[in-house]
Amino acid sequence: MARLVYTGITSLDGYTVDAEGSFDWAEPDEEVHAFVNDLERRVGTYLYGRRLYDTMRVWQTVPEDDGPDVARDYGRIWRAADKVVYSSSLAEVTTPRTRLERSFEPPAVRALVDAADRDVTVGGATLAAAALRAGLVDELHQLLHPVVVGGGTPHLPPGVHLDLELLDERRFACGVVHLHHAVLR
Repeated sequence: MARLVYTGITSLDGYTVDAEGSFDWAEPDEEVHAFVNDLERRVGTYLYGRRLYDTMRVWQTVPEDDGPDVARDYGRIWRAADKVVYSSSLAEVTTPRTRLERSFEPPAVRALVDAADRDVTVGGATLAAAALRAGLVDELHQLLHPVVVGGGTPHLPPGVHLDLELLDERRFACGVVHLHHAVLR
């Protein structure tokens, strides 16, 4: 049975990007990147908002024979998955295995997850907020970085109450901590 999973890379104070929209502080080292790759191997479909899709589509063009092994591996994982981009402003999608939806419709997303044979992830804090508010998210992965950025886009939306069960945790040599929670229904 597939799950809808929200994975976020965050600052200690809970932001996915800082007030200027930068996430340079979140670049993973090789150990964290390899761990993320292993999480992503279970994903069959990525759900993205426009901004995250614009950021992630670079993985379509990462050369197979250039760069670190973990980056090449992630590129293969990303290209093998389907993508759904939710945007009312994007004219078209430019990567294979990608479709454009004009609005985020919770019943359609629930049906997509229920029909999936591999996990579905919701990416981008704004789109994830809609999924969290609709009660669609089954699990959360948070990669907590040892930095305080003082403002920006929050990882979790205000006003949403979730009861969670800690499933796993891991500390990395660089100071990043991974937290994995199930949403209790």
